[in-house]
Amino acid sequence: MISVQEAKEILMANAIRGTKHNVPLIDSLGKIVAEDITSPCDVPYFDNSAMDGYAIKWNGENNFRHFDKQISGKAGPTGCSNLPAESAFRIFTGAPMPKGADTVIPQEFVTLENGLLSFDLEKFQKGSNVRYQGNQNKKGDLILKKHSSITPGTIGLLASVGISQVPVYAAPSVAIIVTGDELKEIGQDLEYGEIYNSNGPTLKSYLRLLGIEEVQEFQAPDKLESLSSLVKEVLVKFDFILFSGGISVGEYDFVKTAMKENGIEELFYKIKQRPGKPLFAGKTATQLVFALPGNPASVISCFNQYVRPTLKHYLGFEQVWEDYELLPCTNSFSKKPPLTFFLKALKSKNGVEILGGQESFNLLSFGISNAFVEIPEDCNQVNPGHILKVYNW
Repeated sequence: MISVQEAKEILMANAIRGTKHNVPLIDSLGKIVAEDITSPCDVPYFDNSAMDGYAIKWNGENNFRHFDKQISGKAGPTGCSNLPAESAFRIFTGAPMPKGADTVIPQEFVTLENGLLSFDLEKFQKGSNVRYQGNQNKKGDLILKKHSSITPGTIGLLASVGISQVPVYAAPSVAIIVTGDELKEIGQDLEYGEIYNSNGPTLKSYLRLLGIEEVQEFQAPDKLESLSSLVKEVLVKFDFILFSGGISVGEYDFVKTAMKENGIEELFYKIKQRPGKPLFAGKTATQLVFALPGNPASVISCFNQYVRPTLKHYLGFEQVWEDYELLPCTNSFSKKPPLTFFLKALKSKNGVEILGGQESFNLLSFGISNAFVEIPEDCNQVNPGHILKVYNW
């Protein structure tokens, strides 16, 4: 067995990045930019007014200035290409500045009598309320760095420079293989000795949260020949393969053998942790494979600690292994070393509480839990105030 840290270091060394491809701007939301993006144009593209008011050519000789009122303009092509001296041009927000104008006086500061416009010069200066060409950025400027996350705000930024296609990391395709003759699908009646398949829906929901849509679930019987044939089939079609169950040492646990028969190289098997000790990670030349224990809490814990960061790296995220915060524990917990514990917990403004119902089959605490806490393998007693690593799940 290896430690939690050793397992994570092995996965760091073998992590894969997804391929780069372009997607329509609106479809890029939530994805990660695969290369630096530069602006194809100046923004603003032309000098324009930042206010509704009057465009003038600045002359600061007197305290109050008087101008002849001229024709109006609006956002879009202006109706005045060259502003006469001592004239004011009625302008609206976003409209191009007339040729010769360099300042905008907001309408609320203007008095208009008998066709003459006047305002207090001391309240303004040359260039007031004008957005000059290239104020936001110049053509060729870096506007979004590689590995940035696409948010509604960044979509607005990219739209403002006319970008319609965005280079992002492609999401992987994922096969989920759920093993066990005792499993029944939701909606079917249970016979004695049968249980519902909860791990398949759990894994699919986590993948959906990550924006991974190409997911297919397979149910495999507890037969080596059938399982090995299925593994061979999915290796041809999918980037990641996730097993649920069949990885321990029981008489009908054939997953490890089926992977070996299909040339999957073992990266590690068994970690000094609870829950989820019999976790397996392997690889082919282009794929990563995880075999998770069958107990539901073990599946959720192992997915969050090992599979989720590896998938996020594939999707282009950075620092995926430091995705935790340090919080004080609000209650006590005892354990025996030398295993690392990942425990269901409830995070609040006061810290984090370790919940009851920590058995690997028990999902009841997940009804209120919003995090895991990590108890290091060399720690056997946690008291209130003890600072712990806390992982949102």
